[in-house]
Amino acid sequence: MRLICLNGWGGNLHDELVPYLSSSDPDILCLQEVVHTPIANEDWLIYRDHGIDLPQRANFLRDVADALPDHVAIFCPAAQGDLWHGEMRYPSQWGLATFVRKSIAVIAQAQGFVHGAFSADGYGDHPRSRTAHAIRVFDFSTGRPTVIAHMHGLRDIEGKHDTPARQAQAKRLVQLVRTVAEEGDRVIVCGDFNVLPESETFAVLKELDLVELVTTRGFTDTRTSHYAKQNRYADYMLVNPSVQIHHFDVVRQPEVSDHRPLLLEFS
Repeated sequence: MRLICLNGWGGNLHDELVPYLSSSDPDILCLQEVVHTPIANEDWLIYRDHGIDLPQRANFLRDVADALPDHVAIFCPAAQGDLWHGEMRYPSQWGLATFVRKSIAVIAQAQGFVHGAFSADGYGDHPRSRTAHAIRVFDFSTGRPTVIAHMHGLRDIEGKHDTPARQAQAKRLVQLVRTVAEEGDRVIVCGDFNVLPESETFAVLKELDLVELVTTRGFTDTRTSHYAKQNRYADYMLVNPSVQIHHFDVVRQPEVSDHRPLLLEFS
């Protein structure tokens, strides 16, 4: 089974991202920073925040669904705020999504907030609400279930250091996984955690008997050339001993976001 985890950067590199996902054809895609603006006809809108204007692919969710027509899309919004086209304002939902190949059975799932709660009238103050999604799927090729969970960790304007809120979000993620996981399951947890490798987040996740793959396999960078800051870690993937790893990579090329895709082939 092939799994890709990626922060999609709001579809900012749409022309590179869509062909990559189509050609990679993952069985499961865990995608963060997903934009869903169903009333917009424009391809691009602008996110405005304290003097920053950032292009957003208006219907990023739909674009990825079109690129993966053999998949079911499950969208998990964290907030609804405003995107702009000139002076025209559009209500837009923002969150994460999981795309599952239609031939794979989703036999349990849980969606919940690891920080805050759903914001219906704006994106809110930092650190903003964050959601997570866990699915339990049945792999017919092996006759076994697998639990896959991902989150987009909260962003703190002070940096990626440990905070009580980050420790709490890790504990909530563990609780979410436990709502769908059963004894003996293969378990994979991934996402843009927005923490550094020494974070206590990973001590919390060890409660699920998980090993982190990015750092233990020698990768030192999960960001692309589109990210100019110094701390190059953000994205992680962890597995329990029941996961048989055939291939794992932090994909350098093509650059499809300011984050690199995490690619895992497993059984």
